[in-house]
Amino acid sequence: MSTTVEQMKPIPVTLGGARGGPDQRTLRRDRWWANPSTTFVFLTAFVVYTTWAVFQNAYYYVGGAAHRDLISPFYSPCLTASCVPGAHGGLVITWWMISPAILTLGGPLSFRFTCYYYRKAYYRSFWQSPPGCGVADGHARYTGETRFPLILQNIHRYTWFIALIFNVILTIDAIMAFRLPGDGGIGVSIGTIVLVLNALLLWVYSLSCHWCRHLCGGNVNRFSEHPIRHRLWKLLSPLNHYHMQFAWVSLTWVALADVYVRLVASGWILDHKLF
Repeated sequence: MSTTVEQMKPIPVTLGGARGGPDQRTLRRDRWWANPSTTFVFLTAFVVYTTWAVFQNAYYYVGGAAHRDLISPFYSPCLTASCVPGAHGGLVITWWMISPAILTLGGPLSFRFTCYYYRKAYYRSFWQSPPGCGVADGHARYTGETRFPLILQNIHRYTWFIALIFNVILTIDAIMAFRLPGDGGIGVSIGTIVLVLNALLLWVYSLSCHWCRHLCGGNVNRFSEHPIRHRLWKLLSPLNHYHMQFAWVSLTWVALADVYVRLVASGWILDHKLF
């Protein structure tokens, strides 16, 4: 029996009707909704806590009175004249009376908000666009990142450089945390470890970024002609594989670092010296 060209044409299959339609949203039988739901709860909790911590405008610095030099990553660098004594550096903005954290959080948050991984996370969990692979979109139309406000996602490559500035600042804070004024001069406390781990995780998160990897190895036809870029690309590629994990761990730890400094500054706990 011979096969005609007409018989070889693929049979059209329609699973979900129109984009975002109510009929047959998905044929999946697994718990596809668990991941976006968990992401929604976690990110919502982070936003709520961060908003509360920023506008509280207190208990973000542990200074010489407690024989420590610890500052919350949410408030660093502390730029306004209203900063508690010892928390701000040489650059002081005298006319800003609101929480100084509002001035500093925009930099690192812009990097995370435009991050390639976080886009996937909140597109699925908040915007349902789409909530999962093989699941109908929650919107009737899709314009991608070609219109406002999503077109602003294209600034991610520039916010990476801004994030590096804050990484340097928080690394300096971690080094300053080795200062134990009036308690031996130099040493290591639990707060020191908290801020050092915070800086380390932020560096790993930034260096595992897709843009960082592309910056080192992108637009290269022959790696043999760019040995240094090739080495950097090989070094960063394994980190890029775990970019999602670094994104979550670093986000969690920066909040925990603020919690720890806040508890010490408010007198709820003591920052014990280890050695």
